[in-house]
Amino acid sequence: EVQLVESGGGLVQAGGSLRLSCAVSGASFDDHDIAWFRQAPGKEREAVSYMSATDGRTYYSDSVKGRFTISTDSAKNNMFLQMNSLKPDDTAIYYCAASEIMYYSDDFPLNVHDYDYWGQGTQVTVSS
Repeated sequence: EVQLVESGGGLVQAGGSLRLSCAVSGASFDDHDIAWFRQAPGKEREAVSYMSATDGRTYYSDSVKGRFTISTDSAKNNMFLQMNSLKPDDTAIYYCAASEIMYYSDDFPLNVHDYDYWGQGTQVTVSS
């Protein structure tokens, strides 16, 4: 069974940084596309970053591009989201996700229904 366990969330001041981690068991990054989503109160879950298992191409939402970086540690089967220059609007619950299949479309898979396995979520709060 594929399981994802998140850690690294917390309370930070605006302008600070956090590194979210997601430990993946029961699967390899060779077999699954991965992504990070976030959900703020009253808002839908939003894809903020993606990485293809097929060719390594990445996606970042406009709101986080240039500030967030998705990465993996293949040996340990962990995925990370480095978040720099955090803003209060980044406050949300962050979720790591993995897809059952690998996507070959030119379009990035950014819908929550594109993913089959989810972390439990970790709270990120950015104070003003």
